[in-house]
Amino acid sequence: MIEITIPGYRTLHLEHLVLDFNGTLAVDGCLMDGVRATLAELSSQVHVHVLTADTFGKAGEALDGVPCRLFVLPQDNQDAGKLAYVQQLGCERTVAMGNGRNDHLMLKEAALGVAVLLAEGVATVTANAADVLCRDIIDALDLLRNPLRLVATLRS
Repeated sequence: MIEITIPGYRTLHLEHLVLDFNGTLAVDGCLMDGVRATLAELSSQVHVHVLTADTFGKAGEALDGVPCRLFVLPQDNQDAGKLAYVQQLGCERTVAMGNGRNDHLMLKEAALGVAVLLAEGVATVTANAADVLCRDIIDALDLLRNPLRLVATLRS
């Protein structure tokens, strides 16, 4: 578990990291540099979950050997499916990261929502639902590895 006390905001008790795949961890189905090692490191502190529609059909292969649970969503109602997944884990114990319009509900309801800006861009509804916006996935994941960055961004 990762515990982060943010003055004037709240104390986070994070047990689960839920990630979108394409546009967040990967571009065009290819994992971004550094993601594999960073997720391996974080998996000793939180349970890592990857949710995807698997648009490019490469998620399973790309994540082979990464300590995570991969869940491929059906094509319909993906935003509701991602939210339901986070709710099942416990919103109050989950950090969610994503970029697409289908990520906005899980980012809004998670204890910590992080929007990630890669080559696909970020849907404005998702950026507005997030607590933090990061320029790439490594910066986003580093918020968990270096929690004082979150304190600096979210404190009152």
